[in-house]
Amino acid sequence: MSSLKIFFSDIRSWILLFFLLRLFAITDPPLEAAHNWRQTTVTMAARNFYETGPELLYPRIDICGEKTGITGMEFPLLNYLIFLVSKVFGYAHWYGRLINLIVSCFGLWFFYRLVLKYFSPGLAFKATYLLILSVWFTYSRKIMPDTFSMSFLLAGFYYGSNYLDGIKKNRNLILYGLLVLLGVLSKLPSGYFLILFSPIVLGNNTGRHQKVVFVGVSVFIGVIISAYYFYWVPYITNFYGLEHFFMGKSITQGLSETLQNLDEFADKFYMEALGVSGFLIFVAGLVLAIVKKNKRLLLIFTLALAAFFVVILKSGFAFYHHTYYIIPFAPIMALVAAYALENIRQIKWAYVLLAVYTAEAIPSKNHDFYIKEQNLAILQLEETLDKVSSRKDLILINSGNLPTPIYFAHRKGWVDSNEKLQDTAYINNLKQKGLKYIVLLKRAFGTDLTLSYPEVVNNVNFRVYKL
Repeated sequence: MSSLKIFFSDIRSWILLFFLLRLFAITDPPLEAAHNWRQTTVTMAARNFYETGPELLYPRIDICGEKTGITGMEFPLLNYLIFLVSKVFGYAHWYGRLINLIVSCFGLWFFYRLVLKYFSPGLAFKATYLLILSVWFTYSRKIMPDTFSMSFLLAGFYYGSNYLDGIKKNRNLILYGLLVLLGVLSKLPSGYFLILFSPIVLGNNTGRHQKVVFVGVSVFIGVIISAYYFYWVPYITNFYGLEHFFMGKSITQGLSETLQNLDEFADKFYMEALGVSGFLIFVAGLVLAIVKKNKRLLLIFTLALAAFFVVILKSGFAFYHHTYYIIPFAPIMALVAAYALENIRQIKWAYVLLAVYTAEAIPSKNHDFYIKEQNLAILQLEETLDKVSSRKDLILINSGNLPTPIYFAHRKGWVDSNEKLQDTAYINNLKQKGLKYIVLLKRAFGTDLTLSYPEVVNNVNFRVYKL
């Protein structure tokens, strides 16, 4: 076997290759079309750790009006890592992209090792390759905690399964507890994946003592996570009077919203997770698993789908409205799809299908590596405002419900619609709370509007009014 063939038959080579590919434009600001708003809510907290204070349990955002900005949110591990790197090199938002990408690549490696434990090397390779180019491909380089969280979960699951197998017990138990804790704290829905421990714990291959200790550690982890999300997050949200974090809705409401939007709901599975070609391979894998009665694969899929369906119902509108909600389920779909490829007798046809999958995946995600020229104008907002105001001045921006411009303004305040900005009573109320300037975005994130206040800036991109 040639050295080149050996290189490309090792999944680590592909993880490295696509890591390098995603370094393209890694220093770009979070202004790409998909979920720039979600990324800037992460960078707000990171920058505030750097500039205001590093209190991990008191994250601050900038869309807070006259309030402190302290509010409940996902455990800010990714935000805090950005802050720690900034302490060494100075603040830059793109550190979040690189941190997430590195952690997500390790997550892919642990996914491979996990699949390898229970299935064949070929299936593990194909499943990991499919996952690399799934929805993970772009979201693993965004400043968001979704693939970041799942990567901790996958690593934690690997070490937890090792402990239950009786391998290096203490080391694996500690790593399981730490990694799962960090993973679920970083993104609560990722915890659905832990349902897959149930067949291992209930099986006959693990000693009773190990099961008791494992369950005890898991309960302890659950208590910490529950204390953070169901006590601490509501507490600081209420205490500081700023609601930001989405804690889900009732299952009844989520079910109603899902049933009313089945097309958008289905789209997350057949378009966003693995793409069209990947979804068709996934369906073939599921059918094959049923026909061949692959009990292990069907059990994994059924348990994961049941647990993930709870996440879907608790999310409702948010699930089908935001692509990143499908990220935790992508590893399961990749596993099932890989089963179809592994059952193709002539290996060349399996690789042809992988080539088709790759040919669809990369071009379909190409747009996420570029920023629209009009969006780049927002980078001038901070400098523009610095000429006429202090960074302590509260501002109002006409970006609707998008927080992105206020992050790049490097100020605190409010965001709202053009219609609200024309409401005199509304503006007077904000003036009483400390509003000093109104920023009208003409091209990116807003549309032009003329107001009857003293105008201190008027250029091709912005109008700024002083109150």
